[in-house]
Amino acid sequence: MCRHTAWLGTPRTLASLLHDPPHGLLRQAWEPRRMLHGRINADGFGAGWYAPEIRTEPARYRRAVPIWTDASFASLAGVISSGCVLAAVRNATVGMPVEETATAPYTDGRHLLSHNGRVDLTVPLGLLRGSRGAPVPDSRCDSALLAAVVWQRLAAGAHLADAVAEVVVAAGGRDGAARLNLLVTDGSQIVATTWGETLSYRVSGGENTGVGIGADMEVGTEIGAGVEVASEPSDDGDGWIDLDDHQLLVADTRNVIVSNLT
Repeated sequence: MCRHTAWLGTPRTLASLLHDPPHGLLRQAWEPRRMLHGRINADGFGAGWYAPEIRTEPARYRRAVPIWTDASFASLAGVISSGCVLAAVRNATVGMPVEETATAPYTDGRHLLSHNGRVDLTVPLGLLRGSRGAPVPDSRCDSALLAAVVWQRLAAGAHLADAVAEVVVAAGGRDGAARLNLLVTDGSQIVATTWGETLSYRVSGGENTGVGIGADMEVGTEIGAGVEVASEPSDDGDGWIDLDDHQLLVADTRNVIVSNLT
C-alpha cells in the first residue's frame, strides 16, 4: 500500500536516507521490492524531520504528487540534515482521497506518524467516537483517522509504544482484513508495528564504508551511527533484520526492542 522509513541517530541529510541508497524510498516509489499489496507508490509523498535547537515540533513537507516529479524537494533534501527523520511514499487505498492532507507523515505536537496499510473507515471512527479530546483528523482517509486515534491515546496519557500497540490491536480486532503497519516517532524514539505488511531495521555504527553500505552506493557515503526502520531494505548491504508479522518495535539510540503484539 505504501512504503515508509525512519532514521534516528547522528544527523544525516534527507537525500542520504531517501534518494541516495540504491533501493531507497525514491526508488521504492516506482519499484518496491517487497510490497505485498500494490505495485507503485505514486499518490504522494512526505517527509518530517526535527531541528531541536530551533523548536520541539518537527518540520514537514508533503505533496500529492510522485516523489520523483518534485525537483525542488530533491534539491532541498541534499542540504537538510536531521538526527530524526520519518518519510513515506503513498499508494492510496481505493476510494481514499489523493490530496496533501491525506499524505503521511501526520503530525501532532512533537509526533510524526505514517501508516502502511488499510483499515475500514468505521473502525477508527468507532474508536474515536465518544473519546474526550479526540483531535480533528487531517483528512477523512483511513490513515489520517488512525493517526487521530493514536493522538487521542497520547493525549489521554499513554506512552507512545503503548498507544501505538493499543490502537493496532484494537483496530485489527475489529477488522480482520486490516493492514496496520504504523511508524511513529517523537524525535527521541521510533515505534513501529507489523500487521499485514513488511518491515526491517538496521543498526549502523557510523563507518564511512562499513555497516550496510550497498555496492551501488557512492564510496565514502556517511551512514552515521543510529537505527533505520523501513518497509524494506534500502540497499543489499549487511545488517538488515526482518520482523515477523504482528510485532512491535521500539528503538532509541541505545536499544532496539522487538516484542509480539498478540
